[in-house]
Amino acid sequence: QLQLVESGGGLVQAVGSLRLPCAASQRTFSNYVMGWFRQSPGKAREFVAAITPSGDSTYYADSVKGRFTVSRDNHKNTVYLQMNSPKPEDTAVYYCAARLGFPTPTIVKSTTWYNYWGQGTQVTVSS
Repeated sequence: QLQLVESGGGLVQAVGSLRLPCAASQRTFSNYVMGWFRQSPGKAREFVAAITPSGDSTYYADSVKGRFTVSRDNHKNTVYLQMNSPKPEDTAVYYCAARLGFPTPTIVKSTTWYNYWGQGTQVTVSS
């Protein structure tokens, strides 16, 4: 059973930056596709970014492309979401997710494809 723990959330100004780590409990972490999603009050959980097991491919939502970067360190069993130039509309609870399988640009954006989820970390962006 893979366990995921996000951290690094908090209050950030729109001109700042924030990095969210998500630590995994197993050394087989390097076999998993990792995704980042977010959910704000009254809205459905939405895709933010994803990365393949080796890190050679990444995927982004249009709303964060050019501002956010997903990366991973398989030696540390950790995936990261670097948030640069955040906007107030980026305020949400951010979740990381994991799945063994073959990613496609469409399937990595689906919440139902992932079978492991973290508990989430709150990010609040002030203008």
